[in-house]
Amino acid sequence: MKKAFRIKWLSASVVAAAMVLMPLASFAQQTQIKIPKNKYNVQDDVKLGRQAAAEIDQKFPILNDGDATDYVERVGQRLVDAIPAEFRQPAFDYRFKLVNARDLNAFALPGGPMYVNRGMIESARNEGELAGVMAHEISHVALRHATAQATKQGSAKNTLGTIGLILGGAILGGQTGAQLGALGAQAWMTKYSREYESDADMLGAHIMAAAGYDPRDLANVFRTIQQERNGGGAPEWLSSHPDPGNRYEKINREATYLRVAESSMRPSREFERIQARFREMPRALSMAEIEKGYRTEQPGYSPTSSGRYSARVQAPSTRMRSSSSLGWIQLNIPSNWDEFPSQESIQFAPQGAFGNEGITRGLMVGRTQGSRDFQRDTQAYVDQMLQGNSYLRQRSNYSPINIGGRRGYATTAAGRSPVTGETELVTIYTAQLRNGELAYMISVVPERESYAYNSAFQRILSSVRFND
Repeated sequence: MKKAFRIKWLSASVVAAAMVLMPLASFAQQTQIKIPKNKYNVQDDVKLGRQAAAEIDQKFPILNDGDATDYVERVGQRLVDAIPAEFRQPAFDYRFKLVNARDLNAFALPGGPMYVNRGMIESARNEGELAGVMAHEISHVALRHATAQATKQGSAKNTLGTIGLILGGAILGGQTGAQLGALGAQAWMTKYSREYESDADMLGAHIMAAAGYDPRDLANVFRTIQQERNGGGAPEWLSSHPDPGNRYEKINREATYLRVAESSMRPSREFERIQARFREMPRALSMAEIEKGYRTEQPGYSPTSSGRYSARVQAPSTRMRSSSSLGWIQLNIPSNWDEFPSQESIQFAPQGAFGNEGITRGLMVGRTQGSRDFQRDTQAYVDQMLQGNSYLRQRSNYSPINIGGRRGYATTAAGRSPVTGETELVTIYTAQLRNGELAYMISVVPERESYAYNSAFQRILSSVRFND
C-alpha cells in the first residue's frame, strides 16, 4: 500500500509541475521581438509623423464621420493600451482617422498618427480583422521602423533633414506609402524590409491577444490577400514583401502560444452598424485613383472620367445622405448621387450624368484662395469659371443669399452644353470661409429638367454646415 501511495503521489506531482511549466514553455516558444538599431531620437519620429500627417490631412479625402471615427479611435486605443511595456514611448501620440478610400488597407506614420481606409471596414469580416490590421500598423510605430529603416540605409543623403517624409509599411506592402510619398515635395519613402514586416506581424499578434482579440483574425486578412493574388487581383508590388500565405501560417502558429480572452469571439454590433452604413454609401475611390487625381497635371483630367454619359438620367432621390468628405463642409445630397473627390473639391452626380468632360447634372463644391474682399473674390471666381467654360454666359445679377449661416451670393449662367447639346443651366453660389478663402457650390442641370432638380438643390443648400 505504501508503494502504491508513493506512485500516486508522484503522478500528481508530475501533473502539478506540468501545469506550472506549460505557460513557461508557451512563453519560451513565442517569437522574441526586439527594437531594431536606430540612430534617431524618439522626438525625430514624432516630428516626422506630425509633418506627414499635416500634409495627408490636406491632400487626402479624410472621412469626417464623427461616429465612425470615435469607434475606430476606441479600437485603436484598446490596442495601444495593450502594447508591451518595453515598446511603449510616452512621447508618441497615437491618433486615428478615416480615409474615404475603398482599399482594404491602413497606414501609420512615425510617432503615432494612423489612417484607416473606409474600405478596410467595408471588407473586414469582423472587428478582429480590422483590429488586426491596426495592430500591425501600430507595431511599425512602436518598433520605430521608419527611422530604423533610415538608420539602415546609412548614406549621407538619407540624413533626417533630407528624408522629409517617411511612409510605407501598409499591411499590403507599402502601396499607400509609395503613393503618399509621391505627393510630398522632396518626399522620401521606403518600403519596410521583410524582417520588419514579419516583426510587425508578430508584435501585432501579441498586441491583439493582450487586447482580447484573436490573432488568427490578422492571419485571415492575409488569407484574403493570398486569394486575391491567386486570382490575379493582387498588385505586383506585393512580390517584394513576405508572401501572404507564409504570413498566414506564421501568425496562426504564433497564436497557439498566446493566451486570448474569450471576449474576442463576441461579435461587435457597433462594427456591424458602421460597416452597413459605409456599404450603403457610393463607392469610394481607390488609393491609386486618389493619388492619380492629385498628381495628374495634364489638361482635361477629370475624376469623373470613368463614367459614361446617358440621355436618360434618374431624377434626384428624395432620400438624402450626409457627405463630409472635404472636411471643411458638410451637406446632404440625394442618395442616388455618386461623389468624386479631388484635392480641394468634390463633384456629385447621378449615374449617366458624369464622364470625361465633367458632369451634366449635379453639384460641384470646393474652395479657392481669396483676398478677404468677398464681393471682389466672388466676381473674380465667376469670371474665371466663365472663361474656362466659354459656352456659358452670365444670365443674372448677383443675389444675396444665406449659406450655412454665412452671407453669400448667387448668380446663374446658361449655354449650349458641348456634351448634351442642350441648354444647360448653371447656378454659382459663393460664401466666405473664416480664413478668407472663397467657398463655392455650382449646380448643373439641363434647363428643360431644372424643375425636377430645383427642390433637391434647395434641400442641399439648406443642409450646408461649415466646419472651418
